[in-house]
Amino acid sequence: MKTATIREIKSELGYKDEKELVELCLALAKFKKENKELMSYLLYEASDEDRFIEGVNQEVSELFSEINISSFYFVKKSIRKILRLVKKYIRYSKKKETEVRLLIHFCTEFKKVLNTFSRSPMMIGLYQRQLKAISKAMSYLHEDLQFDYQQDLEELAIETDGYWYDVD
Repeated sequence: MKTATIREIKSELGYKDEKELVELCLALAKFKKENKELMSYLLYEASDEDRFIEGVNQEVSELFSEINISSFYFVKKSIRKILRLVKKYIRYSKKKETEVRLLIHFCTEFKKVLNTFSRSPMMIGLYQRQLKAISKAMSYLHEDLQFDYQQDLEELAIETDGYWYDVD
């Protein structure tokens, strides 16, 4: 089966009436969980981005509190799982301010765990990549917002074994 391009799909959707479009959307929602999550975001949460961010931040905090710290393997695996979840929510929103706020909260929670495993180059590298992602996303924001988030970003800089790890 040949997959149609987005342009072809958009053109074909233009010929469908409202009832057929609703049926297509429902078929997509039934097919995959991620499609249903995206539709839920677009229908219920996109209009109130602050509430969406608070809900995601609460979920992230909850997941960090449930991390099994008995083994480095479980910590690493859990943090990567949480990061995948955060990135998925960022893709749903497509807003740079949402990306910055979610990643800042992720790094704030991550820093608490990082204090326990601060000698791990893998953990420090993962943390540093998120700080760089925050910095990059901030560059698209208004100057006033950049200033506010820059202060939060500077608080996330860490020192490990005498070396400073920050956004540069």
